[in-house]
Amino acid sequence: MADVEAALERLALRLPAVSPPVAAYRPAVRSGDHVYVSGQLPMVDGELVATGKVGAEIDVDHAYELARICALNGIAAVASIADPGQIVRIVKVGGFVASAPGFTDQPKVVNGASELLGDVFGEAGRHARSAVGVAELPLGAPVEVELIVELAPSAKARLV
Repeated sequence: MADVEAALERLALRLPAVSPPVAAYRPAVRSGDHVYVSGQLPMVDGELVATGKVGAEIDVDHAYELARICALNGIAAVASIADPGQIVRIVKVGGFVASAPGFTDQPKVVNGASELLGDVFGEAGRHARSAVGVAELPLGAPVEVELIVELAPSAKARLV
């Protein structure tokens, strides 16, 4: 975790506490060498920091910052079940943007998450991605981000 901690310190960031789920799911689940992170909202200290639609109440720059918060929350969700220092790649990012009618800059918003992951993990933070406009998100959030993360291979059981 040392490299992740150093990168976060360099960026003047810290991993937040994982917000409790807003429904019946886990924030992150490990399966083999992958961690699947549930959609993360822009929560700070357990509170949603903004509501509204991007392109109406929320502008692109603010939504970009909210996506960064979502990505940081995603790293924290990974850290709750695995050492983030064991991350070998951010495989995929799914970004959902609550969009006003006619808003089509979802990729610019989700860049907030993608660029944060690149800043923290370097080349290992570069990933496949979706950026999707949706009518509504949970709690009225403007942005939601989910991650698929690959960890260093688990120790394999030796045959005796």
